[in-house]
Amino acid sequence: TEAIGLYNIGENCCLNSLLQVFFMNIHFTRILRRIIVPAPAAQKRSVPYQMLLLLESMQCGKRKAVFPTDLTFCLSEHRVKCKQHCFLPTSVCRPGICVLHKPCFVPFLPLQVKELNDLYTICVQEHLACQKCSFEVKRNSSILTLPLPLLDSSSRMLKTLEDCLQYFFHPEELTDHNMCFCEQCGRRTPFLQSMKLVHLPQTLTIHLKRFCFEKLAYIHKLSHCLPFPQDLDFNAVLTENQCQADDNEKAGWQYELFAVVAHSGSTTCGHYCAYIRSLTECKWYCFNDSQVCQVSWDDVKCTYGHSNLYW
Repeated sequence: TEAIGLYNIGENCCLNSLLQVFFMNIHFTRILRRIIVPAPAAQKRSVPYQMLLLLESMQCGKRKAVFPTDLTFCLSEHRVKCKQHCFLPTSVCRPGICVLHKPCFVPFLPLQVKELNDLYTICVQEHLACQKCSFEVKRNSSILTLPLPLLDSSSRMLKTLEDCLQYFFHPEELTDHNMCFCEQCGRRTPFLQSMKLVHLPQTLTIHLKRFCFEKLAYIHKLSHCLPFPQDLDFNAVLTENQCQADDNEKAGWQYELFAVVAHSGSTTCGHYCAYIRSLTECKWYCFNDSQVCQVSWDDVKCTYGHSNLYW
């Protein structure tokens, strides 16, 4: 019942933070506990099985923290880089979830794979409409995170999470060198590109893209303050034109904040930790590798962002 830390075995604070988010999500652990135990020869290469072993190790005894060595080695076998990725945690999160879906070595039953998809997968519909004729292309796609920019097209800072969501789903004109080939016009024409929300999962993952590219491909970190709420209703944020869903689907588009993974430092070095709300105790905890402590909402708000963020 206690929150247990994970030792840092070498620049893996990003992975540790993400693992804590997985393990504190009771909907995920319920699926994980029902996996089929793989054959002995396949156990070391099974990501779900190694995750289950680590979870059981964390819940066994009264230890302050445990070592994620076996799981880290297992992920590296599948070419998932587990060392610090500056401020791009989805470079671990996305392939990590994808590995869980691969049927060749994953001991999940078909029903469990569907439950995983329902837990994390976002569905969107991409629209491309020619501005010279009525030609239109629509394509549905699935993503695991909403990658929200923090700057608009004019490099102005967006001020709130709601602003970022509205900008992400705002139509964009493709003109000049960005024009597309229109099959009906037979030439390159201006297009209107837009994205509509079709389905949101039980656990929604939002990635704030706190970086921009400057001259000579230099990556600059964006540390400005961006507030986010404890409760988020997409029906109050997006317009009807930005959604492609019925009323029954939209009824489930209300969320409570569960976890925040934050980075302190620069683009070349830094540290991750996770603030997670226990779904059983309704208390916030800070997971800083092997150090775990209870915190308040005011502590969580420090992750809104500023240049001197620290824990």
